[in-house]
Amino acid sequence: MTDKYNVEAAEILANEALRSPISGAVPIYEQLLSTFPTAAKYWKQYVEAHMAVNNDDATKQIFSRCLLNCLQIPLWRCYIRFIRKVNDKRGNEGQEETRKAFDFMLNYVGADIASGPVWMEYIAFLRSLPAPTAQEESQRMTSVRKIYQRAIVTPTHHVEQLWRDYENFENSISRALAKGLVSEYQPKYNSARAVYRERKKYTDEIDWNMLAIPPSGSSKEEMQWMAWKKLLAFEKANPQRIDSASANKRIVFTYEQCLMFLYHYPDIWYEYATWHAKAGSVDSAIKVFQRALKALPDSEMLRYAYAELEESRGAIQAAKKVYESLFGDGSNASALSHIQFIRFLRRSEGVEAARKYFVDARKSPNCTYHVYVAYAMMAFCLDKDAKMAHNVFEAGLKRFMHEPGYILEYADFLYRLNDDRNIRALFERALSSLPPEESVEVWKKFTQFEQTYGDLASMLKVEQRRKEALSRTGDDGASELESSLHDVVSRYSFMDLWPCSSNDLDHLARQEWLARNINKKPDKPTLGIEAGSADKTTSGVSSNTNPPAKVVYPDTSKMTVYDPRQIPGPAALAAPSASGTLPYSGPFSSNGPPIALNDILKSLPPAFAAFVANLPAVEGPSPDADFVISVCLQSNIPAATGKSGTASLPLLSGAAPSTSDLSDSSKFRPRDRQPGKRKDMDINLLQDQRMMNQRLCKASPFLEIFSRFANYKKTVLVIRLELLVHTQDQHHTEVRFQEISRAALVDLGLVS
Repeated sequence: MTDKYNVEAAEILANEALRSPISGAVPIYEQLLSTFPTAAKYWKQYVEAHMAVNNDDATKQIFSRCLLNCLQIPLWRCYIRFIRKVNDKRGNEGQEETRKAFDFMLNYVGADIASGPVWMEYIAFLRSLPAPTAQEESQRMTSVRKIYQRAIVTPTHHVEQLWRDYENFENSISRALAKGLVSEYQPKYNSARAVYRERKKYTDEIDWNMLAIPPSGSSKEEMQWMAWKKLLAFEKANPQRIDSASANKRIVFTYEQCLMFLYHYPDIWYEYATWHAKAGSVDSAIKVFQRALKALPDSEMLRYAYAELEESRGAIQAAKKVYESLFGDGSNASALSHIQFIRFLRRSEGVEAARKYFVDARKSPNCTYHVYVAYAMMAFCLDKDAKMAHNVFEAGLKRFMHEPGYILEYADFLYRLNDDRNIRALFERALSSLPPEESVEVWKKFTQFEQTYGDLASMLKVEQRRKEALSRTGDDGASELESSLHDVVSRYSFMDLWPCSSNDLDHLARQEWLARNINKKPDKPTLGIEAGSADKTTSGVSSNTNPPAKVVYPDTSKMTVYDPRQIPGPAALAAPSASGTLPYSGPFSSNGPPIALNDILKSLPPAFAAFVANLPAVEGPSPDADFVISVCLQSNIPAATGKSGTASLPLLSGAAPSTSDLSDSSKFRPRDRQPGKRKDMDINLLQDQRMMNQRLCKASPFLEIFSRFANYKKTVLVIRLELLVHTQDQHHTEVRFQEISRAALVDLGLVS
């Protein structure tokens, strides 16, 4: 199906047909148009190929196949060119045929937003006709006036140009008459122009070159579907407030254009047909359904909708034919089609007709237990024949004893009969034949029955038997046999009433899951590498080779860290702790494989490498900020002097971000509220800044390292703020702290 509707391949074929002679192009076009029967551009290419060799008969045949299904202006203008060419030398008879062709075209595509040139071409054709007598001239002018008056009230791209031409036309005949006609049509033109501007917003969203392919769920297809739905809703609202007949004609035109592109969308066909039915045109709705089934012959939904429409209007035989079309040759009939036909027969022809068909349907190879259940419940609920329903269930039991779904439906039927003896017998018969892995729901139903209607002894006995039977399906059978508080909750709950809180339920469910998986210990993922073996492997998280049953684990070996500050180039650092554990799962690179840890360590100064080796292992969402600060402040890092005179360290991937900005005194200078104390405050400020610079210069390389790990990223801000706060004298209070905090946040890019 995907290859059949390959758009790229179709374009290649179309281009090949353009370059081929007509004998070679015909089979290519036929192949294309059998797949894309509403592709107006391919029909246009096909017909132009025949017109180029003057093959008029073939051209007429092609137009008869495509025109009414492809309401697109370029194809119809090609049709008019052909008609004018054929009738050019036929005199008055040819002119009349051409005039009829124009009327025929405007009747179908005159409402198109791009039909302006067609209206103008028709007007030019009419004005070019010879009029030897005054009467003929008057008739010609009347015809031109009528076409103008139809054109200027149609929302098209050329409506303004058509209005100007119409004014000139009327003024050229009679200024006195023109004044009255122009004033009469001015409001209608203004309305058409306003509607055009609104309509254009919707039509601009539509891809008019899209091929009709089955929906695949792509975003482009969904956008086109939404665009068409918006345009249809716009037209249904009748924004121009025209008469209902004209408004309905526009809606029909819009649906027909929509189906050129959404040809394989059953919801559009159904919506189109139901719109006709609601508008009172049931015959048109039936024709739409017939076209829909031709376009989508495998759509059961549309067949049921079509049969429903026929049945609703009393056409029982027509509806019956639609149902019978679902069966095909009988071998492809689905269980659902049997069920729906039985229901239809009972509604339309009575109980006996439904019974006879059920007897025949039982012999079908595609008859499932659903057919038995449907017919038995119909006999029980509608015909009030419990005995017949019971016999049907018993007959089905011989054939579908292995189906848990059938057992449960039969049990529900016996529930309604209050036949507790046969319910127990049914469960016993079924559970003796069903394998344990398929009997879970049956045991659950049996247990619920005993909990509701049995005594305590039978209740406990069935629960124990259930545990023994289901424990054989797993490896932890012993734990399954143990009683739990969850059993008590199950016994003493009713509908949505529980003998415990929702938190208790969550806790019990979690404990039950843990109990089932207590012996299933997955291999712990390798979070890092040993310090002494850094040259043997890169750090990473090993995939879990033995995951617990029914628990899906992600492939952690493919995980990467999202860091918007990361730039292409060398990989981020991953530092091992003293215990050999990395603060993150491993180094990563945006454009290459992971970097071996020994290569990273070799590129660092010895003191820096020692600090990296002593970083704490991360256990949890973030490391302990106090501990990291103490490591930063106690490490003896040899400093290198930069251009600004502040100490800095070379980093593998660049300097710490904007650390020097934090030491800029202009950012931390407080406002002088008391001029007399300004000198003392400046002295204290310089001392604070000197201390702060020393600490920041010592800490900034490590903050850069931390910021490249997801688990450390949130801690960077805490470290920076604490380093800054620790530099403050207690007398310099809230204002200083706010300014410094603000600068730190700006430096980290967290605020602007």
